[in-house]
Amino acid sequence: MKIIKLLLFSTLLLTTLLCAKDYTKKHEVRVFIDRMVKYHHFKRSELNHLFSNAKYQKRAHAIYVPSLRPKWVKPKNYKRVGSWDRYEQIFLKKGKADKGVAYMHNHKADLSRAYRKYGVEPEYITAIIGIESHYGYNRGKFPVFDTLTTLAFEPNRRQKFYRSELKEFLIMAKREGVNPKNVKGSYAGAIGLGQFMPSNYKTFVVDFNKDGHKQMNNHTDAIGSIAYYFKRHHWRKHEPVAVRVSYPGTRYKGHRTGYKYKYNRKSLKNIYPKEPFDYNGKVHLIKLKRTNYDELWYGTHNFYVITRYNHSSYYAMVVHQLAQKIKEKYKKKYEKVLR
Repeated sequence: MKIIKLLLFSTLLLTTLLCAKDYTKKHEVRVFIDRMVKYHHFKRSELNHLFSNAKYQKRAHAIYVPSLRPKWVKPKNYKRVGSWDRYEQIFLKKGKADKGVAYMHNHKADLSRAYRKYGVEPEYITAIIGIESHYGYNRGKFPVFDTLTTLAFEPNRRQKFYRSELKEFLIMAKREGVNPKNVKGSYAGAIGLGQFMPSNYKTFVVDFNKDGHKQMNNHTDAIGSIAYYFKRHHWRKHEPVAVRVSYPGTRYKGHRTGYKYKYNRKSLKNIYPKEPFDYNGKVHLIKLKRTNYDELWYGTHNFYVITRYNHSSYYAMVVHQLAQKIKEKYKKKYEKVLR
């Protein structure tokens, strides 16, 4: 048994050594360290130790370098399934709303306080946390320091962006007294329940529980920070987010669709909301491609605000639909909407 354990330990140690990479040998890393020491008062010895033991993250790197990706065989029916059908299956799985109801109930005090302070409805904050981290159960398994170092200094089209994120991550870790090697996140370096990038910490993360720290891995801070993020992007309290509309035919090709384009409703002929829609502003036309037809929706100003969290119309729509399911189920279970 001891021999087996020794062999396992030796294999693990060898794997670790093979993955480790001394990034201080790179000129651009030494320049980065010089700047962190000069402008942000880091200790050179600590940064040298960090970067000399960084572990190259191939899976994260492969996101931006197709040649590093393993070959993927598409299922036989891939082309026959609409892109919204696939997206919906991933993010609106059975049970997602039920878990959202439980989350809202367990954190109703923080969600209600965030609503009173920032005007963002609890179901939308809950939906964001549900989609980003499955209500906190999946916050990412990638070591953030190693991931950002890989993306900042290995060839890829977003090196400049990730170098800036690495700088902000190290500053954040120093300010919060956190060991940068202990933080886990997404393949892109996003952190916590709401998956904020490090650069968002400085501007949008709030100390909502008043403990002297700003931490997106803390439920109270995450709830307050997501609400504050929406507020800073001009979320409008009590206004709708989206409504499905009717149009002639099964495939829509009349106007440009997506959050980048806005229209006066009077100019959109033969398009009508399928339910009461009390909104007077300009709207976005949001097209969801299903297998046999297109769904068409009006998106409001608040829909656009959600796309500031993730620049995707599909993402904003899945947040909206999950939020509405959570709200409806919560009301049925507890006889009133949480506000």
